[in-house]
Amino acid sequence: MLSAIMEDYLKAIYYLQDETDERVRTSTLAEHMDVEQPSVTSMVKKLAERDFVHYEPYKGVVLTDTGIPVALEIIRHHRLLERYLTERLEYDWAEVHDEADRLEHHISSQFADRIAEQLGNPAVDPHGDPIPTADLDVSPLQSGETLADQQVGDKVRIERVPDNDPDLLRYLSEHEITPTTVVEIVETTSFGMVTLVPDGTDERVALPEEVARSITAQTLAGSSN
Repeated sequence: MLSAIMEDYLKAIYYLQDETDERVRTSTLAEHMDVEQPSVTSMVKKLAERDFVHYEPYKGVVLTDTGIPVALEIIRHHRLLERYLTERLEYDWAEVHDEADRLEHHISSQFADRIAEQLGNPAVDPHGDPIPTADLDVSPLQSGETLADQQVGDKVRIERVPDNDPDLLRYLSEHEITPTTVVEIVETTSFGMVTLVPDGTDERVALPEEVARSITAQTLAGSSN
């Protein structure tokens, strides 16, 4: 049995190494976990002793073949719980990330399978992140492009939004922008703003480029790029 904090570390390492496809520096992990670096080093060494990670001082950490399925199981719990909370308990999608963080360590894989069955085995969570299957397979996102990669005139389908910024999620929800929403890019500025219009509306929604770069979108046929 692993403690909740150990599972959190494995999940965080999975996210970070998935973003860069390389070893995760302990300083990066400390920033992600919002803890001091000595605490990270101590925990990473404990995980290495149990063969969940491979750690080399000054080179970073990577999950082992033993650690990867543990991380994916926790991620499966988290994303299924987010979906269940929004669909069945009518939580706002801005609230479910923290709630799922608290619950993910306390359900079994069998319980997660029952949730998946009740929900019709969904492929993604409310924010568009892929849900690992019961066999811990993960489907990649259809596109690696973001809203910031688009040109004026492009129509795209929102694919994924970050789940760790409640204010952003509430803002997007107010403008009815969620995964699957089709939007058109109507303006980009030299000072870093991307303006879009959701399909079927005349409402202009402006996003800072940094935010636009965190939102994955699939370009639709007939767009300019």
